[in-house]
Amino acid sequence: MANIASQIKRNRQNEKRRLRNKSVRAELRTRTKNAVTAAQVGAEDSIEQIRLAVKRIDKAAARGVIHKNTAANHKSRLVRRVAALEAANAAAFEPADEELDDEVDE
Repeated sequence: MANIASQIKRNRQNEKRRLRNKSVRAELRTRTKNAVTAAQVGAEDSIEQIRLAVKRIDKAAARGVIHKNTAANHKSRLVRRVAALEAANAAAFEPADEELDDEVDE
């Protein structure tokens, strides 16, 4: 423990900030997870979940919890993951080429 008054105060401030930032980071992870899960199951509100996740990422960057470049990386990674999941879901529900050829022959 520090003996200097200014360092004691600095420690108190850092602890308050650490706890505040911890909750913001936890919410970022939760919102991101919700968006990815919604995209996996093909939920109708998946776009809304992505929007909320991006909003929280931007808000965290604005408050200084994360750096703006880190926020951009998080958003980019999230959108790419969701797009890949939606493409995989769309491919799973499309009929195969052989099935289309059989329908054309009839």
